[in-house]
Amino acid sequence: MTQQSITVLGAGSWGTALAILLAKNGHKVLLWGRSKEKINTMQQAGENSFFLPDIAFPESLNLSSDLEYAVLQSEELLVVVPSHAFRDTLLKVNAIKPQIQRISWATKGLEPQTHQLLHNVVDEVFQKKIHQAVISGPTFATEVAKGLPTALTIAANDIVYAQELSELLGNATLRPYVSHDIVGLEVGGAAKNVMAIAAGIADGLGYGANTRAALITRGLHEISLLSRRLGAENQTIMGLSGLGDLLLTCTDDQSRNRRMGLAIGRGQNIEQAEAEIKQVVEGVQAAKQIYSLAQELKIEMPIVEQVYQVLYQGLAPQKAVQNLLTRDYKSE
Repeated sequence: MTQQSITVLGAGSWGTALAILLAKNGHKVLLWGRSKEKINTMQQAGENSFFLPDIAFPESLNLSSDLEYAVLQSEELLVVVPSHAFRDTLLKVNAIKPQIQRISWATKGLEPQTHQLLHNVVDEVFQKKIHQAVISGPTFATEVAKGLPTALTIAANDIVYAQELSELLGNATLRPYVSHDIVGLEVGGAAKNVMAIAAGIADGLGYGANTRAALITRGLHEISLLSRRLGAENQTIMGLSGLGDLLLTCTDDQSRNRRMGLAIGRGQNIEQAEAEIKQVVEGVQAAKQIYSLAQELKIEMPIVEQVYQVLYQGLAPQKAVQNLLTRDYKSE
């Protein structure tokens, strides 16, 4: 594919990793971050020492803290800001470039205020039909930035757009798959973070592999219930952005959400854990959002409910596990 100009909005670990990947693929990439001080530090260091230390920026990767400049530099925009900043970022993009025709995002989570999936936010902000795509899957930022073998899924409302993005991202070490199931990718990407907190809590309490396996399996069932109710396809939940992402985040300590759970299981509170992790832990907000959404839809999601009660209602982690084990017996 010929060289493309691409702007990545969001200079956290995942946004930086995707910017590095795209630049290594031969594209002209501009990485935007809202903190002028941090962007200047990254420019001087030639790396994102805050989140991805010792991984050098390719020569074709440039940085800016000027949003208007960043948006106007490229036809291709990839949004990788936290979910709580997603709408505000899109509103600013729309004000800068109202003629925009296509946008993609690798943000995971629901909108905190409305509990909406992010593609609904895109529709509300732009109020017109544009090409839109979401990127998701079992991907730790450090491994992608280092070029370790990885697979992910790109879902779009136009499969041609998904295929074009797969050509931008794909290389000898990253294999993209395409889909039209935007809802499935978004639900899987948000809900798996809550399950990772649950798995971390169980491991932090000192429970064994049996407990973790049970939580992952029943967690997948809960994600599947919610996904199908919202119109997703079952094969998506059983794929990379569902089961794959769930396994990754529940079992490896690179996961911020799992580390949050580990800290809580070992007796720390949310504030103490966040101070150690030093990054946004999407599952904390997602637990509240998905719990509320499940209540609205009358879907039984007991693991989500127990995580919500631990995080927001002061329930002891040991009691949460007991509550799950003492539920009425039923068929799988």
